[in-house]
Amino acid sequence: MRRLLQLLFLTLVLGAPAPVQAQAPAASEAQVAWRLLDYVSVDYAGAVANGQIVNPAEYGEMTEFAGQIRTRIDALPATAGKAALVRDAAALEARIRDKAAPKAVAAQAKTLAAALLAAYPSPLAPSFPPDLARGQALYQEQCAVCHGVTGRADGEGAQGLDPAPIAFAGVERARQRSVFGLYQVIDQGLDGTAMASFAHLPAEDRWALAFYVGRFAFTEAEAAEGQRLWESDPAIRAAFPTLAAVTQTTPADLASRIGETKARAVTAYLRRHPEAASPASGGALTLARTRLTESLTAYRAGDRKQAADLALSAYLDGFEPVEPALGARDGALLRRVETAMTGLRAAIGRGAPTSEVEAQVERLNALLDTAERALAPQKADNVASFAGAFTILLREGLEALLIVVAMIAFLRKAERPEALRYVHGGWIAALAAGGATWAAATFLIAISGASRELTEGFGSLLAGAVLVSVGIWMHGKSHADAWQTYIRDKLSRALSGRSAWLLFLLAFVVVYREVFETILFYAAIWSQGGHLGMLAGALSAVAVLAVVAWALLTYSKRLPIGRFFSLSSILMAVLSVVLVGKGVAALQEAGWIDVHPVAWSPRIEILGLYPTLEGVLVQLLTVLVLVVGFLRASRSGAKAAAAG
Repeated sequence: MRRLLQLLFLTLVLGAPAPVQAQAPAASEAQVAWRLLDYVSVDYAGAVANGQIVNPAEYGEMTEFAGQIRTRIDALPATAGKAALVRDAAALEARIRDKAAPKAVAAQAKTLAAALLAAYPSPLAPSFPPDLARGQALYQEQCAVCHGVTGRADGEGAQGLDPAPIAFAGVERARQRSVFGLYQVIDQGLDGTAMASFAHLPAEDRWALAFYVGRFAFTEAEAAEGQRLWESDPAIRAAFPTLAAVTQTTPADLASRIGETKARAVTAYLRRHPEAASPASGGALTLARTRLTESLTAYRAGDRKQAADLALSAYLDGFEPVEPALGARDGALLRRVETAMTGLRAAIGRGAPTSEVEAQVERLNALLDTAERALAPQKADNVASFAGAFTILLREGLEALLIVVAMIAFLRKAERPEALRYVHGGWIAALAAGGATWAAATFLIAISGASRELTEGFGSLLAGAVLVSVGIWMHGKSHADAWQTYIRDKLSRALSGRSAWLLFLLAFVVVYREVFETILFYAAIWSQGGHLGMLAGALSAVAVLAVVAWALLTYSKRLPIGRFFSLSSILMAVLSVVLVGKGVAALQEAGWIDVHPVAWSPRIEILGLYPTLEGVLVQLLTVLVLVVGFLRASRSGAKAAAAG
C-alpha cells in the first residue's frame, strides 16, 4: 500500500513561470542622463529658432549635453532596450547638431527620457505624500537665500551668480517642469552652476522640497479652482491614480489634454495637496513602501533583526497580495520584484554596508513604482483578457491534467478500473471546493501571503521527497518481469478497504492546488474588464486540455509496461529536483530559510533553479540521492526478475 501511494503522489507538478528580465543597474548614471534630457527638452528653444542659432552659449551647452546623454547611455549596463536607447540618443544629438525645430527636439528628448526610465527604473515618486511644511522649512533655510522667499530668484545670494539661479515663479518655465524633474535637480545639482546636490538629505526631504518649489508659479486661487475640478470631475481624478502620475506630469502636458486654465488649476491643487492622488493608506504597495522605509530606518540604527522582519513584511504583507494581479499583467516584472525583495533580505542578513541596503531599497521603490503603473486602473481589452485567461488556465490545467492522467494510467496498467471512480470523484470535488474557496476569499476571509508561500513551500518539498521515492521505485520495476512479480504478490491487496478513498484524497489535494492558483489569477483578470475575452480564453483552454487529455490517455494504453515505468521514473526524478528547488525558494520568500545569493548560478524557474546557495545545495543533494537510489533499484529489480 505504501508504494502504491508513493506512485500515485507523482502527480504534483510545477508551473511555467514568466521569463526573467535583466536586472536594472544602479540608477545614478541613468538619472543624470534623464536630467540632461529634461534640461534639453525645456532649454533648447532658447538656443535655436527657425534653424538659426539665437544664443551661441546656450546652443553650445545643448550640443555638449547631447553628447553627454549619448555617452552616458552607452556606458550603462546592458539591457534588452539599451541598443534602441543608444540609437535614439545618437539621433537626438544629430538633430541638435542640425539645428532642428525646438518642438521636434523637445518631443524626441521627452520620448527618450521616458524610454530611459522604463529600461533603468528610478523612484518616480515618494513612498508617502510629502510633508510640505518640512519642504517649506528646508527651502527657507537652504534655498531662499538665492532663489528668493517667493521663488523669484531675488535672494541676497543671487547677486553676481552666473548663470543666475532659476526663478521658480516663472510661469513659462514652470509649465515645462515636472516635480520629478525638480527632484532630480535637487538630488544631483546642476553642473556649471551654483546649484549643489542635496543628496545628503533623506529622499523624503528632497521630495518635499520638489513639491514645495513646484507650487510657486501657481496661485492659491488656482488651487481652490483645482480642488473643485478634482472633486467634481472623475476624468481628472482618473488621470492621476498615483503619486507617480502627479510627479511625472508637466503642466504643459496636462494642458494639451484638458486645456491651459484647468491644467494650471489642477497642478496648483495637486502640488499643494499631493495626498489627494496618493493610494489609500491601506493599499498593498503603500504598505510595502512603508515597511521598506521602516526596515531601512531600523538597519541604520543597527537593529538587523527588526530590519529583516520589516523587509519580510514588505513582501508578505505589502507585495504578495498583489502578485496575482501583477502576474496577469506583467509576469516578468513580478519576478524582478521578487528577486529584489530576496536580495534586500540577503543584504540585511549578511550585514551589508548601509549604502548597499539603501541602494536595494531605492531599487525596490523604483520597481514598486513600475508595478503601480502596471496595476493602475484601466479597461482591459478583450484580446489581452483572452490571452491572459487562455495562458493561465492552460498552464495550471496541464499540471492538474498530468496528475489525473498519471493516476488513471497507473490504474489501467494495474487492471483495476473499479477504482477510477474515486479518482474522478476527487478532481470533481476539487473543482467544487475551488469555487467555494473563491466565494470565501471574496466575501468572508483574506488569505495571507505567508500562508500561500508556506503552503507552496512545504507542499513542493513533500511532493519532491515523495517523487524521489517513487522515481527510484519505478526505476526498479522498469523490467517487465519485476513488475509482474510485484503485481502478483502485492497489488491485489493494495486497493482493498480504505485505500480507494485515499485515491480520492490524493486526486482532490493535488488538483485543488492548481484550481486555487487559477482562481487567484482569474479574479485579477476579471477585475480589469474584457469579460468576453476572458470567457473565450477560458473555453479555448478547456478545449485544448480536452484534446491533450485524450492524446495522453490513448498513448498510455499503447505504451509497454517496461517502457512506461522507465520513462515515468525519469520524469519523476526530474520533477523531484525541480520541486525541491521551488520549495526551498518559497520558504525563503516566507522567511523560513536564510538566503545566500550566488553569482555563478543562473535563475531558471522552469527547472526550479534559483541563484541561492541553499536551493542549489538541496537540488544537488536530491540528484545524489537519485543516482544512488537508481543504482540500487536497478540491482534489486534485476535480482527480482531473475528470481521470478
